[in-house]
Amino acid sequence: MSEFSSLGLSDWLVKQCVQLGISKPTAVQQNCVPPILQGRDVLGCAKTGSGKTAAFVLPVLQKLSEDPFGIYCLVLTPTRELAYQIAEQFRVLGKPLGLKDCIIVGGMDMVAQALELSAQPHVVVATPGRLADHIRSSSTFSLSRVQFLILDEADRLLEQGCTDFTADLEVILGALPSKRQTLLFSATLTDTLHQLKNIALNKPFFWESQSETRTVEELDQRYILTPEKVKDAYLVHLIQTFTDQHHDWSIIIFTNTCKSCQVLTMMLREFNFPTISLHSMMKQKQRFANLAKFKASVYRILIATDVAARGLDIPTVQVVINHNTPGLPKIYIHRVGRTARAGRNGVSITLVTQYDIHLVHSIEEQTQTKLKEFSVDEKEVHKILTQVNVKRRECEIKLEATDFDEKKEINKRKQLILEGKDPDLEAKRKAELEKIRSQKKKFKEKIQEKMDKQKKAQIKKSIRKRKDKQKKAKAAAAAP
Repeated sequence: MSEFSSLGLSDWLVKQCVQLGISKPTAVQQNCVPPILQGRDVLGCAKTGSGKTAAFVLPVLQKLSEDPFGIYCLVLTPTRELAYQIAEQFRVLGKPLGLKDCIIVGGMDMVAQALELSAQPHVVVATPGRLADHIRSSSTFSLSRVQFLILDEADRLLEQGCTDFTADLEVILGALPSKRQTLLFSATLTDTLHQLKNIALNKPFFWESQSETRTVEELDQRYILTPEKVKDAYLVHLIQTFTDQHHDWSIIIFTNTCKSCQVLTMMLREFNFPTISLHSMMKQKQRFANLAKFKASVYRILIATDVAARGLDIPTVQVVINHNTPGLPKIYIHRVGRTARAGRNGVSITLVTQYDIHLVHSIEEQTQTKLKEFSVDEKEVHKILTQVNVKRRECEIKLEATDFDEKKEINKRKQLILEGKDPDLEAKRKAELEKIRSQKKKFKEKIQEKMDKQKKAQIKKSIRKRKDKQKKAKAAAAAP
């Protein structure tokens, strides 16, 4: 108890922590809580499951208790599920304050959310897209008195890629006061985060977990080398082994696409495994319901895309299986970080095909950990291989009959409309770009063909000349 109070936290917060079973601060909490209480901007980077959320929730609640008013703190996260989890931590730790919180994420009723915002909650936890939509379309609330801006999983929020939050973040930052505390937390430190020193204003404090490895010591990291076509059989065998040995263990299986996620869920249900899925093609209410069922251990197996890879804290998860080898080491770090959290043990197994060996090397280099091979009885795997492949193909046919790909296209059109773009014009533009690309490709191929012909002709010419020279030399040598 004294260790938490030595960080400068009030007695009521220390008692609240003890009641929740948090008796000792972790390294990230010890290092980041005091500078936050001093009013400094903080960038904290620590391993998954090391207590980063409490490192910003506790000091924010303390400051809020001193001067409670309006929208005091804004927390931004990349995924909807993580937003609900952070709000839950604020709610539990801030119970003695009578804390009012509000969750603003996509897939939920905007009108109800606007009413919640107009009621001036103390803490707003949001995904950037939906909050930016509210700022653009509503004047019933103001963020001009926000004291704390927190970016959780900051590297994901600030990176530019397939889901780029830049435009939405610009809108949000434009609505916030310049005089505020900015806190950024992540498990993976990227070049973007290194460049942030110029935007942090209040005597910035930077702290990174000093460790040779990027993953926790309690995590047993394994791999299985498997041909692509045998991967599903290995997966079924692994799940059967774990469920037979440990009936109370929960397993998360990560895959790279929504379609693959859906097919694997259907296939594992055919083998009578209690399986549930989580991916971005599902309705938001269904996503929350599935996650709640998995947390409550109603279902012991969760198959998910990378929407579940960040921040989710489910204590019962003992095993993480990567059905595909992640393309980036940081995705791997976040995925395997769903197990072995808060000092507990856990196992991660990555199914590696012959095409993924270079990816494993880059993961090992980044994490500074050598992955060990997981021993499997191959005879048992081969016994079920045909049955698994047949079931998978049946599930794929069933899924095709439900117009799954068509739904994906409809979702894409909706997203373009929300962004203020005309889907038909975008489709035309895409087709034109594709046409230009194919024309360029054909042009390059023609030039290459001509060059190859010229090369061949030159080689033939030089061979002919050499032969003629040899004939002349022979004739001269044969002449008397």
